[in-house]
Order: sequence, then structure tokens, then C-alpha cells
Amino acid sequence: MADNDGLPQQVRLLTLNCWGLLYISTLRKQRLQEIGRRLAQMEPRPDVVCLQECWVDSDFEAIRQATQPRLPHGKLFRAGVWGAGLAILSRWPLEETEMHQYRLNGRPTAFWRGDWYVGKGVAWATLRLGPRASQVMHVLNTHTHAPYEKDAQDSYACHRAAQLWHMAQLLRRATAQPSFLVVALGDFNMLPLSLPHRILTHRAPVCDAWRVWQPESSLGPVAYAPEAARHRPVPSAAFNLAVNGATSDGLYNTWRWTKNRQNKLRRGLPCPVDPEALDRRGKRLDYIFFCPRSVSPDHAWAVDTAQVALTERHADLHVSLSDHFAVAATLKLHPRAATSPRALHVQLAQSLASTAHGLARSDLDQLMALIRDYTARELGQRRLRALHFYASLVVWAVCLVAVWFSPRNFVAFVLCLVASLVLASGLVDGLLALLFFSSELRCLAEFEHEVRCARSAAAAPDAAGSRAPGAPDQSEPEEQQPNGNDLSDKDKH
Repeated sequence: MADNDGLPQQVRLLTLNCWGLLYISTLRKQRLQEIGRRLAQMEPRPDVVCLQECWVDSDFEAIRQATQPRLPHGKLFRAGVWGAGLAILSRWPLEETEMHQYRLNGRPTAFWRGDWYVGKGVAWATLRLGPRASQVMHVLNTHTHAPYEKDAQDSYACHRAAQLWHMAQLLRRATAQPSFLVVALGDFNMLPLSLPHRILTHRAPVCDAWRVWQPESSLGPVAYAPEAARHRPVPSAAFNLAVNGATSDGLYNTWRWTKNRQNKLRRGLPCPVDPEALDRRGKRLDYIFFCPRSVSPDHAWAVDTAQVALTERHADLHVSLSDHFAVAATLKLHPRAATSPRALHVQLAQSLASTAHGLARSDLDQLMALIRDYTARELGQRRLRALHFYASLVVWAVCLVAVWFSPRNFVAFVLCLVASLVLASGLVDGLLALLFFSSELRCLAEFEHEVRCARSAAAAPDAAGSRAPGAPDQSEPEEQQPNGNDLSDKDKH
């Protein structure tokens, strides 16, 4: 469906975390080939597809080949040591592409997790829909840092908040220029209405498509405190898919099953899932955000449909296609005037109103506390690793001196080996203290300054309203930033 200019009146979007880690993801090649086939056969066909964790070039090419007739344009974005794993497939040509790496993105010491090495960031593609300058669509695709730990123990919460702050800045840039549509899709590794979610929806003029479509959907798994406070019944597996939009950890996903049930699948035994079975762990981590405003003053974007997609298992392997399900949504241009269907008009008014306010002062205070706590942690971490470096030099020197006084060759060999290992580990920690932690602390200082500026701006209207005419502005003085060369922290990563 298109208007007189040939522009579409509705756009179908889909995002999927493919779980395509080389050598690690089980049945990777077969699953990603099947994902390509399913995308090629999907009805209604998607106009734009964003993929995450698609790290192997051959996997991406297999998906490209399968979807070429429907999605002839695409790109696999490259960043970091191992690649960002982000890909965009499109019905329309990609006029421009950019890869924005996150400044804060995990730690190299957590090498078994890999977030720092893949260079996570935002893949930004500008799609050309028509000849006019404003007839473009901005698509932002991302995969943020995973939590790995729960709530207060999540040492990466500050990094994820910084990543959503960065994404919000990019969305503000994208929406500041005339364009047909601006969307952001991906695996955001956050729960609905959490602080990272609020950062994105309150710092940028975008809406969460699923929350617009299902305003009463859950805020997370049953045990999650904000969801438990709602006192809702435990959802069924079917309800979690249809209403709550649970894309991860749900009962239908075979990769979240016990080893015993997965072994039954491998033996070809049927393992049906009762749709009414209680699903306590399912949660929504994958999102489609959109800016409701349009270049047309008389129309705006509304959510026509939204659903969890690609839930069917592999026909031969009987496993889910990924450890996440996909999210699909259809956005439709709708008149701003009060016309039928009435439901879309009400939705549109609410969406436009929700993008008109900024991040609350309490959220900014929470963000400042998060930054300061993490900064203190990393200062201590840098001091500890610097001390290890200096101590290793002492041990290395002592071992070398002891070699001269060793009466036996075997003892001398052991001393040389110990000296080499101690020096090597000390050099690694010394380089981390000098390079990585100094860089990270400077990024944290910049992030803190940006949040402080936003907090001052949020407080300015209140201060102006309560201050007597002619009274001086008693704004909060800027706190001293941590010195990028200070050493300190308590725990090793």
C-alpha cells in the first residue's frame, strides 16, 4: 500500500537475535540457514529486518541469498576484534551506513563473555524511499551488553545505561532532521520500564511498539520486583507470547529447556508444550522503537499489529531457531484528525504525548549514583592491578637473584619459570591499569558530565519558577571529575 508519491503507508519491521556464535552456538549453521528460509517465506513479508549475533560471514550470506527476492539490500556491520554481529536487510536501498561503537562496553578481563571484543554498538542505515531529501528512513540496530548478574549484583548496569544514553543521542540526531520514519530495533537486554528503557523513551522522541500495542503487558518475569508489585496472575506460555511479548527464557524456547528434555528432542521424541502451562521466567528483551512523528503534518505513525514471530521449531532438528524469538510490528501512517478507526487515533494521541517529556530528575539522580558507584569500583580495580604489576617486578627480581644461589638446575629452572609467569601476569595487569582503566574512567567522567548537564536542565524550569525575580541562580556547582591517572579498586573482574 503506497500513496501518490509511491511511499508506503505501512512498514513491517522484524528483529531477531540469531545466536550465531562461531564454535559455541549449537547447530549454528543449520539454524541460521532455516532462519533465512523462514524470512523468505514469511507472510506478511517484512520490509526491514534487523539481526543480532550474526557473526559468521557465511551465515549472513546464506540469509542474504535466501531473502534476496524480498529483501534485495543488506549489510553486515563490522566492528571490534570479532565483529559486531549486527546486520540489516531491507526492501529499499541503503543510501548511507554508519557503525557507532559504544564507549563503555564491558571489560577485556571478562574474555569468556566477549562483549568487549565484539565491539558492540549501533548499526545505522539510511534507506532511500523516494527522490526527495526527506523521503528516507533511518534504521538503528543494536545489541547492548548482557547483564550476566541480577539486579544489584549486575556490575555491567552502568555500561548498559551508558549504551542506552548513547542510543538516545543518536535517535535525537536522527529525528531532528526531516525523514519519513525513524526506528530502532534490537536485543536491548533490558526489561520494560526499567531505567535503561526510560532513558531511551524519555531522552529520545520514540515509543516502544509493544507497549503501545499491549499497554498492560508484563514488566518482566514473575519474580522481578516491579512485576510482582502488580499482583498479576502467573502468565501461561501462550499468554506470555501473545500479550507479554516474551522473547527470551519462555517455555516454548527449546534452548531454555533442561538437558533431559533437550536430549529427548535429539532422539526425535515429541516434546509438546502445554499452552496453558505457567511460564514464570519468560521476559521481553527484544524491542522495536519508533518515532510517531512523520514529515506529513496531517499524519503520524501508529502500531497496526505487533507479535512474537519465528516461534516454530526447525522442521528436521525439532529445536527453536534461536535462543530468542523474533519481534515483528507493522507501523501504519494514520491521520492525526479524529477519524476511524477510533482505537488507532487514541493510540496515536497517547504516543505523541508520551514523547513530549524528558527523563525525570529522580531517574537522573539514580543514574548519577550508578555512575559514581561504578567509578569507585573501577578506580579500586585499577589500583589493585597496578599494585600487582609493581609486586610482580619485585617477585621477578627476587627469583632471578635466587637463581644465582641455587645449587640445583631443577630449582633454577622452576625459579625462572615462576619469574616468567609472574612477570607476564603483572605486565598484563599493568597494561590494563595504564590503558584500559584510564580510558574507561575518562569515558565515565564524560558520561557523568552529560548526565549532570541533563539534570541541571531538568532542574532549571523548577528553579526559575520558584526563584524570586532578580534572585541569583543557586545552581549546583560542578563536582570534580575523578583524575584519569588515579589508581584504585577492590575486586578483580
